[in-house]
Amino acid sequence: MKRSRFSEEQIIGILREQEAGATTAEVCRRHGVSEQSFYRWKSKYGGMAPSDAQRLRSIEDENRRLKKLLAESMLDVAALKDLLAKN
Repeated sequence: MKRSRFSEEQIIGILREQEAGATTAEVCRRHGVSEQSFYRWKSKYGGMAPSDAQRLRSIEDENRRLKKLLAESMLDVAALKDLLAKN
């Protein structure tokens, strides 16, 4: 997945500019993003504070780590089943 040019805190700041009364097109032009990206960010980060974004990032990292652990344990179980089936 492509890494964003903007951090979550910067994205929330951009969304706040639009909420403060600037038009969406003007905010997008000023920051060099498409309106599609803006609305995608709005659906994901709308109403969040920067601290919420940091918490979201930590939860996503923990979820990624747990999924990796689960996949490794499932591979171990499958290997053990294959080994027992051969005997």
